[in-house]
Amino acid sequence: MAVVSITWVSAFRIGVSLLLLAAIATALVSLPIEKMLKCFLFWVKEDLGPWGPLMLAFAYIPLTILAVPASTLTLGGGYLFGLPVGFIADSIGATIGATVAFVLGRTIGRSYVTSKLRNYPKFQAMAIAIERSGFKIVLLLRLVPLLPFNMLNYLLSVTPVRLGEYVLASWFGMMPFTFGLVYVGTTLKDLSDVTHGWDKVSTVHQPRLRWTKHWLKMI
Repeated sequence: MAVVSITWVSAFRIGVSLLLLAAIATALVSLPIEKMLKCFLFWVKEDLGPWGPLMLAFAYIPLTILAVPASTLTLGGGYLFGLPVGFIADSIGATIGATVAFVLGRTIGRSYVTSKLRNYPKFQAMAIAIERSGFKIVLLLRLVPLLPFNMLNYLLSVTPVRLGEYVLASWFGMMPFTFGLVYVGTTLKDLSDVTHGWDKVSTVHQPRLRWTKHWLKMI
């Protein structure tokens, strides 16, 4: 009976994981993400007042779960709230989003992700290294974005890293990149520059954003 129970639990987790992947693919293909983020930032700017930074931080959660790049929110935080408040809101929001995705991957999607990575020696080596020095490895992976941010959340969820180490290392490791994007956001003169495609950004801001565009290609 125990074997049957474990089998049904694994099947349930795999089924939920597949549904989540289907939802992500549908969202990325069919939903007007850029338009939705633009409307969200305008709403935060016009209607929320002092509650804006808090709402901006919580907006990272669905984007991170669905593996949607949140760089628009990070730039928007700088534009709307300036460097100190925008950086704090974006930094906390990115960390909360990464933590929620990590917990989902560790609980619901663990069996599915583990089965897919079982035959990858490099991932096995990374898991062993994380077991020995979890905080340091996660910190380095965040500082040097070799893997996409959202993918890394789910990959790390099936490693032996403890939740506390993951949260702190992710928070510290994402700070430099977050600070850079928030600073660029403070230099923008119009909210449309935050939400438009990079090719449509005002030519006045192109020199400042060239290095940011290079970073965004890595995530």
